[in-house]
Amino acid sequence: MKRTYTSLLSLDSGCVKLCGWVHRLRDHGGVIFLDLRDKDGLLQCIIEEALNPELYQAVRSLRSEYVICVKGQIRKRPEGTQNPRLKTGDLELVVENLEVLNKCETLPFQIDDSSPISEELRLKFRYLDLRRESSKNALIFRHKLSQSIRNFLINEGFIEIETPLLTRSTPEGARDFVVPSRLNPGKFYALAQSPQLFKQTLMIAGFDRYFQFARCLRDEDLRADRQPEFTQVDIEMAFIDEEDIIDLIERMLSLAFSELLNIELKRPFDRISYEDALLTYGSDKPDRRYGLEIADITSILKDTSLQVFANAIKDGGVIRALNVKASLSRSQIEQLIEFTKSLGSSGLAWLKVEGQKLTSPIAKFITKEQADSILRTLKSSDGDTILIFAGPKDLAIKVMGALRSHLIKELKLKAEGFDVLWVVDFPLLEFDPLQNRFVALHHPFTSPKESDIELLSSNLENASRIRARAYDIVLNGYEIGGGSIRIHRRELQELMFKALGMKEEEYLEKFGFLLDALSFGAPPHGGIALGLDRLCAIMLGLDSIRDVIAFPKTQKGICPFTSAPGDISASHMKELYIKSIAPSAHLS
Repeated sequence: MKRTYTSLLSLDSGCVKLCGWVHRLRDHGGVIFLDLRDKDGLLQCIIEEALNPELYQAVRSLRSEYVICVKGQIRKRPEGTQNPRLKTGDLELVVENLEVLNKCETLPFQIDDSSPISEELRLKFRYLDLRRESSKNALIFRHKLSQSIRNFLINEGFIEIETPLLTRSTPEGARDFVVPSRLNPGKFYALAQSPQLFKQTLMIAGFDRYFQFARCLRDEDLRADRQPEFTQVDIEMAFIDEEDIIDLIERMLSLAFSELLNIELKRPFDRISYEDALLTYGSDKPDRRYGLEIADITSILKDTSLQVFANAIKDGGVIRALNVKASLSRSQIEQLIEFTKSLGSSGLAWLKVEGQKLTSPIAKFITKEQADSILRTLKSSDGDTILIFAGPKDLAIKVMGALRSHLIKELKLKAEGFDVLWVVDFPLLEFDPLQNRFVALHHPFTSPKESDIELLSSNLENASRIRARAYDIVLNGYEIGGGSIRIHRRELQELMFKALGMKEEEYLEKFGFLLDALSFGAPPHGGIALGLDRLCAIMLGLDSIRDVIAFPKTQKGICPFTSAPGDISASHMKELYIKSIAPSAHLS
């Protein structure tokens, strides 16, 4: 018989039938209080021995997480017994009939949020973990966030279109997951890292507003904010420029924060150039909530008599300083010096601010005019400690950025709220010394700024000056999305491939289909992709995106629930025309 039941969120009064799990039992002698749980919450059920002795005895044998169906009368709780913490805290069910639909074995952990549980155990028994309030609510929040975004985009005239997961391997990206083709021996599919080329092709096809909740797969090293498979909100638009994309995303995120968190984001979002982000925070995805801004004091100390500073400036380097709004001890400073040495630095200089004067072993090399300028630039006050690095610019960015992040952790600095900003004016190319060639900072389909196209067509002597029409959106120190205006003319796309060191034969073999498409009336277009998992985790204040994914992988790429990846049979491998040379391979 098909079983129907009422949701706990739609209870009113009268006779109802409810299904769910036994959350807890409280036997008060003659009266049993049973908390029934489903995805919507808890409902207190009453079983009175005087009304139904047989049912009362049967209920006493129930255990936590038994699956049951109850039938009875909904009524208001007696005055003074209401529970304001529950959605159903004003109601209770007087049980007339109860059926056990399934029993439950001894649990590996309790279904509550008060018991500490290792992540490995939670993920192995993920179906039990998802019964816990915090885990369940994370997935429900993700659903609501997805719906908010989807509804917004549909109202803006976007069409949701799915693109293939099985595609071909292309260079210039992260490492692909590959799938052997049984029907094409010796050939391999690549699992799509993103829908980039497909969504650009949709613009050429005339679908000028596309979106998709795209599943993306990348075979890369994992961290707390990385997974081998993840979801991105993929958006592409034709006949637009950067401002159109930025305005769309600001309105979309503002609506989601307002609807789901009741938080009003300040618009327009702040913008910072790539160069300024690296200078001021040592990162292209800065979290500004902590302060700790880095300042360039090279010009202040250009005439310094301190040899280590003078040599750095003479060699074309920089002097960067960070004001720690705290009085650090000598041992703390020594630990920080050792930390920076592990990053390739030769060390740090330091100054203490006492009575609006600078003190330290190097203070005697700093004139009063220089000291006053340093104090003003770093907004220093008594008790502050100033840390200084002198050396090559690239190393300064690396060292001072890592030092800033290290200090935030070591000093246990707290930050609240949401800091959202755009990072813009990225360079189009960067030189990779390992490959001895230029690579695309974003991807090879990003358009250079119109005024810089001429530099791309030269011999790349000024490649570092070529700016991209790219933009990243950063939330609390995490890049939650990145996008660009794309190259829509074939000749410019070929020029980009050549700048990346690709021969004509190579880029035609890899991207000939795209170049052909660009030849048939491709409109100007651009887009962005937002990491849904990461955005959801930050909005909920969670440390890992694994907490907002139903069945995530571990940092080793393993699914504890299914034990994937696993072995396949020798006959299956033969069918796919592949062999394994891994020493640990087990063929059944």
